[in-house]
Amino acid sequence: MRFFLFIILIIILMLAIRMFAGRVQTLFKNMQSNASQPPATRQSQASEAMVQCAHCHIHLPRSEACLIHGKTWCSEEHARLGQK
Repeated sequence: MRFFLFIILIIILMLAIRMFAGRVQTLFKNMQSNASQPPATRQSQASEAMVQCAHCHIHLPRSEACLIHGKTWCSEEHARLGQK
């Protein structure tokens, strides 16, 4: 009986080591891929161009801005009110 429990313990230990090694390997690959990219590329993935509303002058991401008549606005209401 002890021999059987010892074998099961060894199998569980080997599976745990394999799982841990797989996670470490995945983490290492992710770190290598991030390190191989130039800093400008890494920054462009995390940031977005900012634009300024022509009415209230707040800055907001380009994807959230309204482009109407060649000017950027934070909302359609400010585009209707016009430039200050």
